[in-house]
Amino acid sequence: MLERDDFKKRFKAGHDISILEFYYPLFQAHDSVVLKADVELGGTDQKFNLLMGRTIQKRSGQSPQIVLTMPLLVGTDGVQKMSKSYNNYIGIKESPKDIFGKVMSITDDLMWCYYELLSSKSLQEIQGMKQAVTSGGLHPKKVKTDLAKEIVARFHSRSEADKAEEEFAKVFSKHGLPSDIEEVTLPVSSEPRGLQTLLTELSLTPSNSEARRLVTQGGVSVNEKKISDPMMKLECKGEYLLQVGKRKFKRVFFK
Repeated sequence: MLERDDFKKRFKAGHDISILEFYYPLFQAHDSVVLKADVELGGTDQKFNLLMGRTIQKRSGQSPQIVLTMPLLVGTDGVQKMSKSYNNYIGIKESPKDIFGKVMSITDDLMWCYYELLSSKSLQEIQGMKQAVTSGGLHPKKVKTDLAKEIVARFHSRSEADKAEEEFAKVFSKHGLPSDIEEVTLPVSSEPRGLQTLLTELSLTPSNSEARRLVTQGGVSVNEKKISDPMMKLECKGEYLLQVGKRKFKRVFFK
């Protein structure tokens, strides 16, 4: 196991390697033995574990499985693999609007990776689009829009994809407000509410610290005005339009 590249580097550098890290490939390999697997699929990051399955199968008197590895899909941050843990994922059960918006948020360079791994277009077609974008004959936004619509249509429908495109254009190109802003009613109170706490309570931010960071960076608006004070308090009466980032909105009524 010490031949594994990352283990070898850490061992030579004197860094600890947990015994659990040694167990994991063996347990995964044992699954292949129990299942008598003929083929096992996995990401390129699982290559070592998949090959360990072949080794243990041979030692168990079985024919070694065929291993197929697939490239990892990079998350919307353009840095790490797509994962809920990194909060850089596009969920297949998300709304058409959210899927469309997340695809449109990726960089132009990352867009081509998404085309190659997610689109039904051939590599020849994708290469043709790349050349057209490079020569100036095709705008990258049009290419990305087509990708976003294709992905939305796959998990919802073509009509939902068209609606998501219209909604995106309304909010981001024409700077309008979404037509489906969720409305929340809260009780009137004489005590003001802290903005960062309210954002977290309404699931607009995952935590108060994240709310504070976004406010400080100018990513939060109240009634279409950017807020810079993370300690801001709101009177618990009337209504407020809360916006976090470009895609998260909620309309709050105190009654």
